[in-house]
Amino acid sequence: MLTDDLADLAIFAAVAEARSFTRAGTKLGKSQSSLSQSVKRLEDRLKLRLLTRTTRSVMPTAAGEQLLEALAPALGNIEARLAAISELRDSPSGFLRLTSSVQAARDILWPAVLRLTARYPDIAVEVDVSGTMTDIVAERFDAGVRLGEQVAKDMIAMPIGPDLRMAVVATPSYFASHGVPARPHDLVSHICVNVRLPTKGVPYAWEFERDGRTVNVDVHSQLMINDLDLLLETALQGRAVAMVMEDMIAPQLAEGRLQRVLQDWCPAFSGYHIYYPNRRHHAPAFAALLDELRP
Repeated sequence: MLTDDLADLAIFAAVAEARSFTRAGTKLGKSQSSLSQSVKRLEDRLKLRLLTRTTRSVMPTAAGEQLLEALAPALGNIEARLAAISELRDSPSGFLRLTSSVQAARDILWPAVLRLTARYPDIAVEVDVSGTMTDIVAERFDAGVRLGEQVAKDMIAMPIGPDLRMAVVATPSYFASHGVPARPHDLVSHICVNVRLPTKGVPYAWEFERDGRTVNVDVHSQLMINDLDLLLETALQGRAVAMVMEDMIAPQLAEGRLQRVLQDWCPAFSGYHIYYPNRRHHAPAFAALLDELRP
């Protein structure tokens, strides 16, 4: 029947786009076995293999790619129409899939998600926390949260927090033993704890700017760790100098446990933004999220 065909086509498109029965099942609220049965039913009717399944991935076949290419615009239009109709409801509903950096998720996104889902029980949200940049279109995310300078120019971006600053810190005892750097290049003679940039695979060159002059310093990284909490703890133990977000160390500065240096070389920069592809119409759940995040 036509109804069965439409349901199976929609399920096939969801699985093919997600490249996973598990992720598609989460989005659709259905079990993996029911999705698998729907796809098999469709393949049997068409007498074509549409998906190649392995233990680790699900990929469309050549026939599956052609079918998905034909289905995507039609299903997208139907989804937009349904979203417009659902605005007539008193309460928004739907599933949102988001990606965010660690600090942004902790400080801004996750608290907003908790407020949103408490207010609207019919909204479900998945947040993928990652230190690497993600192609939100290819990975089927509704939106991402990153620093403003990291967002691609072809995305719509909305600031969701204040401007940020970096801070170079160590314990007072460390500076008493090793001296206080007066300019960025003095850090070369200090022990520093650093991170490796996940996108480039190289240690982070500490960035400074003053009076329009930019200086990048390749510090002596005896210690390297990709966990910000451990990086900060290393500085608090008096082992090394660290460069961290200013808001991370406000309590330790106030308590005198950390001392800040080179502050005039660390100007403010654009803070966290939520970004998403250009869309003429937002689903009610996504519109509610934007309202929750709006400063």
